[in-house]
Amino acid sequence: MAGKDSSVPGGGAADLDREKKLHRYLSMLESGNSNERWRAADVLGEMGDRRAVQPLIRALDDEYVDVRWKAAKALGIIDEREPVLPLIRSLEDDNSWVRTGAAWALGNIGDPRAVEPLIRVLDDAKPRVRRMAARALGRIGNPRARESLVRLLGDADRDVRLAAREALDEIGTEREIPSV
Repeated sequence: MAGKDSSVPGGGAADLDREKKLHRYLSMLESGNSNERWRAADVLGEMGDRRAVQPLIRALDDEYVDVRWKAAKALGIIDEREPVLPLIRSLEDDNSWVRTGAAWALGNIGDPRAVEPLIRVLDDAKPRVRRMAARALGRIGNPRARESLVRLLGDADRDVRLAAREALDEIGTEREIPSV
């Protein structure tokens, strides 16, 4: 059985390489080097392995913005229900990029528990956060977001208004909504 490892699913050399890569990046996520941590979060998201979920959830509390942002995005790519509550907490992060990443991830995951927190984020001071929250609400598709999205059609930022319009189109409406 050359090239096989019975501890690795499938046992092939490619599976063994994937295991080594996973463990290398999980170790990097715990590194003292912030550049290694954000690169690890990025790659772990691309790998999509569920075993990275808990380490990525812990990375949402990293002292460096780039690590928190990449961890949020990675959790949205892996698309598990487990990180929903930690991602909801990340909607309150001091950094707008982390809030944006958390909103994107929650939209990707599509869990209805994120609807009310995302509605609250529609009032964020940063247009990119409001825009991503609107898109996330559209992806989730819950009708509870309609009225808040309708109010967003009057936002000062054109891209936010367009995101709200698209979200309303995805959710569907019971009445005519003015164009933006």
